[in-house]
Amino acid sequence: MCAVIGTIIQNPSTKDFENLLRVFHESKIRGMHATGISYVKHGKIHTEKYPVPANEFPFNLPAYVNEDGNLYLVGHCRYSTSDLEYNQPIANENLSVVHNGVITQELPERWKELYGYDCETKNDTELILHTTEDCISPLIRWKDSSLAVCELHVDRVIRAYRNGKRPLYLTTFNNGCIITSTENIPARAGIEGFTTELPLNTYITFDDALAMMVEKETIADAVDFQHYELC
Repeated sequence: MCAVIGTIIQNPSTKDFENLLRVFHESKIRGMHATGISYVKHGKIHTEKYPVPANEFPFNLPAYVNEDGNLYLVGHCRYSTSDLEYNQPIANENLSVVHNGVITQELPERWKELYGYDCETKNDTELILHTTEDCISPLIRWKDSSLAVCELHVDRVIRAYRNGKRPLYLTTFNNGCIITSTENIPARAGIEGFTTELPLNTYITFDDALAMMVEKETIADAVDFQHYELC
């Protein structure tokens, strides 16, 4: 169980920064072992991550604002079952990925043999990063895994998606949008907006103008365990 966060805010105000900070604080219950963020500025993605809960993370939200006046950011609160190495986001200068779920339980030493990728970390979220870089659909490539993902692209685009094994919610408001792991986080943080669950196996993409693109993947026998009832 981890928390993923993704947001675009146009011309953020002090209140917007305060609300976003509360989103991180409200999200920390899903992962108190590490916190990380990525943002787009000066034509590249910058990433900061520390092995501390969100309330101890040295946020400087105004400094993350892009030169166009908008904020493009993804974040992660990690719940670790092993160690505090290779925390999220998993990122380079062009792409950042935050992920709640499990891609593989195979040993990292076998990832090259099994999946074809040379990985720099032992965090299986890196497999999503490489898949996206190769323009392969993560929802299809990793359809048997558990996915709730936010991607931040250097061209100031955020893409979010989930499969049936993890939750993800979208809240839209007058000057932005925010992705959270649960429905109640934005309300508890004081954000006034419209919140809806992201549809199953669907890419939701926002650009710097907050234009939304929806792309659904057709995956046979897909089950949404967020709404699964035993007969």
